[in-house]
Amino acid sequence: MLTTAEILKKVRELEIKSKRLTRHLFTGEYHSAFKGRGMSFREVREYAAGDDIRFIDWNVSARFNHPFSKLFEEERELSVMLLVDVSASSLFGTVHARKKDLITEICAVLAFSAVNNNDKVGVIFFSDKIEAYIAPKKGREHVLYIVRQLLTIEPKQRGTNLSEAIRFLNRSARQKSIVFFLSDFIEERDAEIAGGGERKGSDERFEDALKVAGKKHDLIGIKIYDRMDMQLPAIGLMEAEDAETGRRYWVDTNDYLVRSNYQKFFFNQTEQCKSFFHKAGCDLLHLRTDEDYVKILQRFFVGRHRPG
Repeated sequence: MLTTAEILKKVRELEIKSKRLTRHLFTGEYHSAFKGRGMSFREVREYAAGDDIRFIDWNVSARFNHPFSKLFEEERELSVMLLVDVSASSLFGTVHARKKDLITEICAVLAFSAVNNNDKVGVIFFSDKIEAYIAPKKGREHVLYIVRQLLTIEPKQRGTNLSEAIRFLNRSARQKSIVFFLSDFIEERDAEIAGGGERKGSDERFEDALKVAGKKHDLIGIKIYDRMDMQLPAIGLMEAEDAETGRRYWVDTNDYLVRSNYQKFFFNQTEQCKSFFHKAGCDLLHLRTDEDYVKILQRFFVGRHRPG
């Protein structure tokens, strides 16, 4: 449990880092990657070479016997929703940081990018139920409150229910929003399947809910994973515990077949996740806990803005 002084220190550190990244790296990229609702009329000015003749204001031009053009500006007023996985698996991390630490930093950067562009930002925290909801608002104080919640939230449940998170988004976000869905996208049933069980209908529920959200919102998934989610080290017989169920297993990591099946399951689950997002018309980024998330986010923003 962090003390109040430690929380305030971490909030301040995240604010400084996020503002620096937003100012130097994401200022134009974020704005260009996500368009507003449309264009609204701002004013008229004298026609200049290169102006689009479709926007000539003929009434004003006739009155002053000189061509005038209409000027328009983008209507921003966007809402950014952060869907944040706070299940027990988010506390896992073996190399650079825990998944939770990376999710917190990314959310802080995205939140400050949003308010710097005069957009609203809100959060849905979820485990296998909705843990907390922060309605979208503007302003620095609101973002600082979000950062404090990211640092201090203590979920009541340990599991993961992805379809419940999406269904809550579909119910609560009435207008089109930019949605960042941050999770490792691993549910309890995945552990059962790895042990030889059969897949239940929750995959279909998640896929259907994601398709509904993809039609209404601009949704971007960010899959956070650790190196050991993908590959087991050969370190002999070890006891492992499922963070979300508390079940314990003995695993012979020296067994090549065990390591191979473990890795195969990770890639199968990743491919299925990619398929769900692709069919829903949504983007999906992959971030490992020891990778530079800044470069990956910036590349994504720039790629979205690039024509063609």
